[in-house]
Amino acid sequence: MYFEKVRDALAQQFELDPETISLETNLIDDLGADSLDVVELIMSLEDEFGVSISDDAAAQLYTVGRIVDYLENIK
Repeated sequence: MYFEKVRDALAQQFELDPETISLETNLIDDLGADSLDVVELIMSLEDEFGVSISDDAAAQLYTVGRIVDYLENIK
């Protein structure tokens, strides 16, 4: 469930086919995300999942797998 929602959010934000995004996808290296893209993603995840993600935690969320693990562990 978390993976699909994160994948879909990324696909929409970066205008990509969701099938091209895996748990190993790196936001910066693979998607070319800049700091503003990451902030927008974090904000959309906070809204989607009803959570608050600290700046320290957000700095560690650089792959889809890390994002999914983080969301699974705080819920």
